[in-house]
Amino acid sequence: MDLPEPPRRIVVLTGAGMSAESGIATFRDALTGLWARFDPAELACEDGFRKDPARVWGWYRWRAAQLLGCTPNAGHLGIAALQATHAVTVITQNVDDLHERAGSHSVIHLHGELLHSRCIGCGTTRDPDPIIQNLPVVPGDGRLETPPACDACGEPFRPGVVWFGEALPDAAWQAAVDALQACDLLVVIGTSGLVQPAASLPVLAKRLGVQAIDINPQPTPISDIADAHWPMGAGEGVAKLQAMLAMR
Repeated sequence: MDLPEPPRRIVVLTGAGMSAESGIATFRDALTGLWARFDPAELACEDGFRKDPARVWGWYRWRAAQLLGCTPNAGHLGIAALQATHAVTVITQNVDDLHERAGSHSVIHLHGELLHSRCIGCGTTRDPDPIIQNLPVVPGDGRLETPPACDACGEPFRPGVVWFGEALPDAAWQAAVDALQACDLLVVIGTSGLVQPAASLPVLAKRLGVQAIDINPQPTPISDIADAHWPMGAGEGVAKLQAMLAMR
């Protein structure tokens, strides 16, 4: 793919494949340990939380412990390096903090953040955040844990992620759309292109005439509308992107 001129503003949209190279299981991977008999969809909705808050809270605490044992991969580090030399906005569908730990700033989290929580009733937060307090160093097989009650209203704390059936945070979604409307290159990394409304962002880019690159080992619906599909993993793809931009 040849860029007619150096891009002034770049948007990088990342999905599960971005963090898979850091050892973080994708949502569609089989569950293990205590959670093996459950459908992930049952653990990622308000109805499931209301029915069994200890099961859902315990699962997210287990995932948080796993996340804290992972480190940013070459792709995360490469994107952070690009932010130091180019106007790059990072939009992620991932709930981990690996972009931030790699050094990226102002990351837009469309689906919330795993290491944060809030009261399900009034939205109160707490410092230190209870979802990461006293986490086991080794996640093990997980355990049931009763979520703490809110001091303000008595309702339980819930994970700070977007569950099935919930709308994306308005501020995050608007920031993503604004960034896309202002950019001249969209780079999509490791996303299936199936989860809405995030999957509509590349479609919007196409409509706006923004050039797009899809980095994914397998073709996706995004590959069909992108200007180029690079069939490779996140780390290799970001390195190729860095090399391409260095020549501009």
